[in-house]
Amino acid sequence: MLILMNVVWIVPLNPGIVIASSISQTEAIALQPIIDQAQTGDVLVLAPGTYLGPVVIDKRLTIRGEGVVTLLNHSADSAIQINSNGVKLQEMNIQQDGDGESAAIVVRADQVTLEDLVIHTGGYGIILRGANGGVIRNNIIRWFIPKGQAPGTRGNGIDLYNSHGTKIMENEITYLRDGIYLENSRNTVVDQNKLYYLRYGIHCMYIDGSYVTNNIGEYNITGAMVMGVTNVVVSGNSFRKQNQNVHSQGILLYDVHTSSIVNNTVEGNRVGIYMEQSSDNDLRDNIILRNFIGVQFLGAEGNQFQSNGFIANVIEAEATDSKDNKMNGNFWDSFQGLDVTNVGTSDIPYAINPFYQQLISNNSAYQLFFQSPGMTFLSDMFTNGKEEWSTDHAPLMKLTTGAPAETASSYGIVMVVGWLLLFLSAVTIIYLGVLRI
Repeated sequence: MLILMNVVWIVPLNPGIVIASSISQTEAIALQPIIDQAQTGDVLVLAPGTYLGPVVIDKRLTIRGEGVVTLLNHSADSAIQINSNGVKLQEMNIQQDGDGESAAIVVRADQVTLEDLVIHTGGYGIILRGANGGVIRNNIIRWFIPKGQAPGTRGNGIDLYNSHGTKIMENEITYLRDGIYLENSRNTVVDQNKLYYLRYGIHCMYIDGSYVTNNIGEYNITGAMVMGVTNVVVSGNSFRKQNQNVHSQGILLYDVHTSSIVNNTVEGNRVGIYMEQSSDNDLRDNIILRNFIGVQFLGAEGNQFQSNGFIANVIEAEATDSKDNKMNGNFWDSFQGLDVTNVGTSDIPYAINPFYQQLISNNSAYQLFFQSPGMTFLSDMFTNGKEEWSTDHAPLMKLTTGAPAETASSYGIVMVVGWLLLFLSAVTIIYLGVLRI
């Protein structure tokens, strides 16, 4: 038994497992000496209490805090820097006071696992650089301001660069700059994360062959910003209530190619899906609900756009300088189609009229006349270059895309309430008219 710095190290019968115990609750203990004395391959279980960083891990260790350990770091360095492959860090609370480029955890090694951590940071949460095959799972990452200090520069929650094959799953990230930032990283899985009050919930730059699936983003400027990517799957996500900024979108696609954007729900955003300078993508089975603009295309060519459902958007679609997009079998709730042959699709095509978008791009003051009778009349009269408009040649007569149950039911309730109010208004007017007679 070795006594060191008010810490008792106990080596149990099972070699390779070290338990640090008997920590004073009134005084924080430096964690680095404990790590230095551990052997490669040890499982280090920290006793309840408060420890001090920064620390550098340069050997393969598993460090567990059992949820009752807090690591404080008041320096400008990272609270934890991992330089060795195979390190596992589990069930700890980490407080990183530094802002700007400082981070709670920096990983520069492969096959590192970070799970069940609670991170409060003034700067970045987790940074990976040249780190492959990592697992980042079930962590909570939040912005933190040390008492008595002014807010500094926020960093990203999870930030990857040149780090391939990483799995980022089931994390919750709030109030930082970008929730999950991926750059120059291939074959990454971003799945089942919750992202709130950020600039971009998920920000992808120059990645290939990756998956963004089943994530929830709300109250961000943009739910997912996907830029300069190929062979990426964006599927099963829910991006709602991105509407507090003039540049807010549910999903923003810029310079995206040969990718799949399927089965997503974008609701209550300023723009549901925005696509620019992107080609050869498959946009399918998405629910585009209650956005100011459902979809907006600019310089988007050769994309497949089918089986999407547009419900209760103010403007369903806008398209400028976008051609050769194959649009078929989408549901547009404001479109009055005609199905003579009773096959479920309209014999009348639905064309996206670019008049309003072109008009306000030349003079933004015309936005004051949005949906005015005069603007609607002029838009209906505009037919210049109609053969080049983005057109759904077989729009659906009924919604068949798998909308969430609460979406369909709430939409039906709104319609019923609307008709009831209209009926009551008519009855009231008639009744008052009879009284006056």
